[in-house]
Amino acid sequence: MAASDARDPRPRVSGRGKRATPDLLKKLRHLRVAIFHPRDADGELLAGQLQRIGCHALTFWPPLDDLPDTVDMVFCAVRPELAARHFAWARADVPPAIVAVIDYENPTILDAVLDLGAQAVLTAPLRSSGVLSALVMALAVNDEMKEGRKRVARLEKKLLAANQISEAKLILMRTRQVSDTEAYRLIRDQAMSQRVGTEEIAKAIIQADAVLNQPGRD
Repeated sequence: MAASDARDPRPRVSGRGKRATPDLLKKLRHLRVAIFHPRDADGELLAGQLQRIGCHALTFWPPLDDLPDTVDMVFCAVRPELAARHFAWARADVPPAIVAVIDYENPTILDAVLDLGAQAVLTAPLRSSGVLSALVMALAVNDEMKEGRKRVARLEKKLLAANQISEAKLILMRTRQVSDTEAYRLIRDQAMSQRVGTEEIAKAIIQADAVLNQPGRD
């Protein structure tokens, strides 16, 4: 590190952040937003600011039970009379980015915000200066959550494949009287000859073994 860098007291911005923010901002003109908020002064300000940002926004009140497939993001007013409601769209496998809008703080409201799965919060009375920040923050967190789910799904798939290969090797070691290494070589060679993955061969071996060892078979 250069001496001038060491003396520089300004916080560093990671390269990842420099790349991420412009990418998020590019999404805004294609973003489809559902605003679940009464048509009061705050609701009008929110709708107007989102339209100025470039989003395609529609306002509904009370909140819809089912979210249209075309909606990417939700701004939802959390009110005491609705705090106990559970919305299916907030619990979807791939939920939209969610910003909660609250007019005061108490345990009931905060529990409802957490239950909603909000990634950002706006506090009334609203100001136009906070809407873009909440929007970008919610989008960024939601994108991270989606990537996290994808990574978990890939890891679960790899773990399942590894478990299946281990089980298939044990079957071959028992039925062919071969070593662990030789059992894997048999699976790999069969996969190469059939041009499929080793996990496909492992599944076939497991299924065949289950059929051959069904109760009642000679």
